[in-house]
Amino acid sequence: MIFVTVGHQMPFDRLIAAVDAWAGARGRSDVFAQIGPTSLRPAHVQFADKIEPAEFKRRMQQATAVVAHAGMGSILTALECGTPILVMPRLGRLQETRNDHQVATAERMKALGRVVVAMDEHELPAAMDRLADLARGPAIAPQASPELLAAVRGRFEAHLTP
Repeated sequence: MIFVTVGHQMPFDRLIAAVDAWAGARGRSDVFAQIGPTSLRPAHVQFADKIEPAEFKRRMQQATAVVAHAGMGSILTALECGTPILVMPRLGRLQETRNDHQVATAERMKALGRVVVAMDEHELPAAMDRLADLARGPAIAPQASPELLAAVRGRFEAHLTP
């Protein structure tokens, strides 16, 4: 199952329409999308406007791959589950978000080798065709390591001491 998510704050119709067209063209019936608050109704994928956090996590864990906006919550949850993730950033110039912070997130996470990126709906179908080639990765911890927390705490406390 491919799990698609756009988050809960706003719709991302450009992503959903591209995934829906891909699923229709490929005859895929194994795609479920959380589409957000939108009037768009996909024809080829199962969908819900909103899903509860427990169901969101379950779908992330069970998915063979995740397709999402480049939001850190979706990225981190997929990494915590070890589920491969393909992201397409929302664009500020299209008023899908306030600015292009998701472009920066996508580029940085791609450079780290943690996500696959399609920069727009034209790149998305080819990237989705390669989802089956992606292997599950090692899951990251849901919180920072004790060593990192101690180092940050130490630096913070050093700045507070006169």
